[in-house]
Amino acid sequence: MDTKPFLSGLSQTDVLITRVADRQWHALDDDLVVGRGHALHRPDGRLFVCIDAWHEAAFDRLAEAMLAELPTPVYTVVDEADTEMRARWARAGFTIRRREWEYAVPTDPRITGLEDVRPPSGVTIVPAGHADEGLLREVDRAIRDEIEAGAGWQSMPAEVIARPAGDTIIDPSKYAVAATPDCYLGLIRVVTVRRPRIGLLAVRAAEQRRGIGRALLAHALETLHRGGAAEAWAEVQETNRAASALVEGVGARPVSSNLELVRDLELAR
Repeated sequence: MDTKPFLSGLSQTDVLITRVADRQWHALDDDLVVGRGHALHRPDGRLFVCIDAWHEAAFDRLAEAMLAELPTPVYTVVDEADTEMRARWARAGFTIRRREWEYAVPTDPRITGLEDVRPPSGVTIVPAGHADEGLLREVDRAIRDEIEAGAGWQSMPAEVIARPAGDTIIDPSKYAVAATPDCYLGLIRVVTVRRPRIGLLAVRAAEQRRGIGRALLAHALETLHRGGAAEAWAEVQETNRAASALVEGVGARPVSSNLELVRDLELAR
């Protein structure tokens, strides 16, 4: 445990910053915990930080202590509507990297207009829980490689589910796929915790613009509708026009937006 005072001049109160574990810090005011901070590597390899503080002085001093020890670049995510939190991270040197919209997606085919959507000739939709795991991992790896070679996987919504190193399929039963007799062409992942979330919808580059993504979305939403869910949730990066057009075309509505912020000393020089 490493304890030392960090004084920033924002308050006359002396806040003590204590590193309580690897990449975990507490802010203490007269032995009372007034803030907590932690850092973790997400599955895409990037380092994200989070600070929960009772007042601005504790936040600023936690940020000062943490960032003095962490390598850059370092990232965080904030609700765009939370102007106070955005200002706190800006004081710590963070800038906006990208915006991600959260959509509420209706599942009722009478609303989405997807009731008659079918995959193209020669392609079938394999429901979640029935995909061949080997072929599923193969198409997932191929799609990730294609994205990495283009926009880069870091342009995708941040992956927050812990997984073993090198393993990109956490639970094969959550994936439905578009299949031909020989291989899989695309996939969709739906995970339900508190509510159904479309975590990934992707199609091999050579198979795009054939209606495969739309057919996968139609299948997933219809399955959720039959299960009693009125809405699903999806995150779409602001610059991904094709994904925005797809979900908005089925009646999805944006309900909030998150900002991914970055502090990168190399870019600041």
